[in-house]
Amino acid sequence: MNPNLVVAALAALPVLLLPVILNAETRDVSPRDPLTLEAAVELALDAEEPTLRRLEARAEAIEHQAVADAQLPDPSVTSRLVNVPTDTLAFDQADMTQFQVGLRQEFPPGRTLALRGRRLEEQANAERARLLLEARQIALETREAWLELAYRTRAMAIIADSRRSVAQQIDSLAARFATGGLNAQAVLRAELELSLLDDSLTEHQREAELARATLARYVGEYASAPLPQGWPDLEEPPALARLVADLAEHPAVAAESAEIEAAAVGIELAEQAYKPALALEGSYGIRDDRPDFATLGVTLSLPLFTDKRQDRRRLAAVRQRGAELLDRDATLLDLKRRLDQAWADWRYFRQRVDLYQTAVAERAKETADASVTTYANGQTDFAELIRSQLAELEIALKLAELKARQGQAWARLMYLAGESS
Repeated sequence: MNPNLVVAALAALPVLLLPVILNAETRDVSPRDPLTLEAAVELALDAEEPTLRRLEARAEAIEHQAVADAQLPDPSVTSRLVNVPTDTLAFDQADMTQFQVGLRQEFPPGRTLALRGRRLEEQANAERARLLLEARQIALETREAWLELAYRTRAMAIIADSRRSVAQQIDSLAARFATGGLNAQAVLRAELELSLLDDSLTEHQREAELARATLARYVGEYASAPLPQGWPDLEEPPALARLVADLAEHPAVAAESAEIEAAAVGIELAEQAYKPALALEGSYGIRDDRPDFATLGVTLSLPLFTDKRQDRRRLAAVRQRGAELLDRDATLLDLKRRLDQAWADWRYFRQRVDLYQTAVAERAKETADASVTTYANGQTDFAELIRSQLAELEIALKLAELKARQGQAWARLMYLAGESS
């Protein structure tokens, strides 16, 4: 067996096994198992995401182009018959008749080749930074969709439980109404509340399907998996000052910084045009029964009139770098604005969640329980009982929504700060 083929096969083995390894990791999570928040993110990032593959392919293409553009142009070879008499076309009639073979190699001015490669390498770095940025965006959208789906699922369970309670009350009221112990208004009010609960349940089902569709964009069939009962434990984000400092390392800023470096190399590249380009050439002339001729030559370009060409190209490169600097400044300002908003959401949603858990929800439950007791004792009417139960329902729904919004604010902080933070 050819040893080279064996070596090539062994070298390709990790690449060939990569899809098997990734599929094995993905199979650790079954569509029938509860889909946790971080499992959803891992599935989204491990999937064959076209956007990530496109950015990776684009970066590799630019890197290959960088190597190619840093090479010397191909030499040119010439062959010709020189000084052939036109009357006889005889090769041995005139002393200067000869067959020439020549070689010419051009050298671009200064460091043009190296700078061309460097500029493309910086552009490839920008594409790889955009790849990291897109990965963060995928993680963010996956988390937001999961949390929205968790909220809607929790809301549907709360409403379904409340609906069963109201349906039982309607049965009880109908029995009392049949015996003449209750007027029709209480029954109609209960039926109205039941219809409103059905409408609210339908709306939450619609929103849940929208969130599931967004989640399925990244995790596929795993979006149909059930979600865990409890809310995920969210790690405490770093201090705001630390988050602000980390914005300088954000992939969006890194991409702009790479474009700035590419533009700076573009200025150097434009300055090389002020230097002369060089071409070396040589030829060898073969004559019949006479001494052969050898010719060597050097050609230099003379960049004498630079006002409309070299000067303008350098000025364009300088302006391009200035524009890239402004783009990075604008990106930092946008990231800072998003960070301030996400930080405010995180703080105040957390405060509201704590308030609802420690005070509001408890008071609502006590009020609803008291209303049941007073209604059973005939000390309050049915409308008051319904109002207290609906208030408890609304508070339970609001608490679930606040937890989801707090989690989404945390997801935005993770997008801005990075997973390592």
